Order: sequence, then structure tokens, then C-alpha cells
Amino acid sequence: MFSPRITLLYLPSSAQVMGIALSKKHGKAVQRNRLKRLIRAAYDKNVCLLGANYSVVVLPKAGEKFTYSQVEKGLVTCFKKINSLCQSQSG
Repeated sequence: MFSPRITLLYLPSSAQVMGIALSKKHGKAVQRNRLKRLIRAAYDKNVCLLGANYSVVVLPKAGEKFTYSQVEKGLVTCFKKINSLCQSQSG
């Protein structure tokens, strides 16, 4: 699933699992670690929006400056797309 700043890969799973993929294009270690903290916090707050258990990999776009609200908005957008896609396939 895509949002303007985040790409999200997902697969059905037996438990909720999240991974974050960052490269050195995202900046030095301090910037990468800050971005990982933002993503983890937004994911933990909004994971309840997913209708089922998924293994998720979050891929933020390189070269972007992120705030918490932007990360959260991107994840929520992706979660809603996943739910609508899965509902349309099952129904």
C-alpha cells in the first residue's frame, strides 16, 4: 500500500509484526533512529485499525523530513487501504 510518504508491504500472519527498512539515504544514524522511533510510536498507537493480523514492513520515502503527524497520517492511510482491499476480496 502507498501513501505520499510511506510504502507499506504486508502479508497475513498469525501475529502482528512490524519491521522498518531504512537506508543511509535517510541521513545519519541520529536521523534514522529518530525516524524509527516515530514509526514505532505511530504504529503502536494505530495498529488497532488493522482488521486482522499482518506482518508489515514500513518503507519511508528517502529524502523526506518527517514529523510524527505525517508518519501517523501515512500509516493510517495505508491501514485503511489494507482493510478496504481485504474486505472487497472476502466479500
